[in-house]
Amino acid sequence: MNQMMRHGRVGTPCLACPLRLKPAFKDKTDDEIRFIQAMKTDHRILPAGSDIIHPGQDDAELYTLFSGWAFRYKSLPDGRRQILNFLLPGDLVGLQASLLSAAEHGIEALTEVEVCTFPRKRIWDLFVKMPNLAYELSWLGSREECMVDDNLTSVGQRNAGERIAALVITLFHRADALGLVSQGSFEFPLSQQQLADALGLSLVHTSKTWSRLRKAGLFALSGGRLTLLNPRLTAHMAAIYNRPAGVRPLI
Repeated sequence: MNQMMRHGRVGTPCLACPLRLKPAFKDKTDDEIRFIQAMKTDHRILPAGSDIIHPGQDDAELYTLFSGWAFRYKSLPDGRRQILNFLLPGDLVGLQASLLSAAEHGIEALTEVEVCTFPRKRIWDLFVKMPNLAYELSWLGSREECMVDDNLTSVGQRNAGERIAALVITLFHRADALGLVSQGSFEFPLSQQQLADALGLSLVHTSKTWSRLRKAGLFALSGGRLTLLNPRLTAHMAAIYNRPAGVRPLI
């Protein structure tokens, strides 16, 4: 893992984890949290642009993203890249890579991130000793697959404006559930190249479409923060309608 710095041995105790207070996450019993704490081996900081997992890595661990943003991607031999999905605090990182003999994708830190580390060799303990947590682990893997499905639907069926609107409104709702939205504004660290890589568009097409949507009054971007000026119109344009997000597990 490139440029990784340790941040204490285990960082924030799981029983005192501030993420567990967020409305996005299900409650857990103290026994479940203690079991997660016993599995956790480290709490690390990784700078923006560094690999959390690199393609082909054969010893990838399992992580929970404690803070910051990251993304999962696959690359072609000529360097072209498809961003598969974005990862926000509380998301499980590297389940697929930790279960396979070698990672078939990469995961990169979009901003500086903190991750809670769980060794891949302990994953089986969940299935043997804590079946409820094992089910939640599987549920989180399915949720990530759903996010990739949504992105594929955008790339295959939505036009450029609809793709950007869908990504913006989806990230807004995910950030809002984590308490990261203030007065309709949230941190938006994506570059236009990363937008293009996520949406299957050229950089030029992305830039022109982004400018057009901003001029149309859908959103504003200033100081690295995006403000949703017309959430209803943005959601309508993306053909994404409000539906209860529900709570999800936090490992």
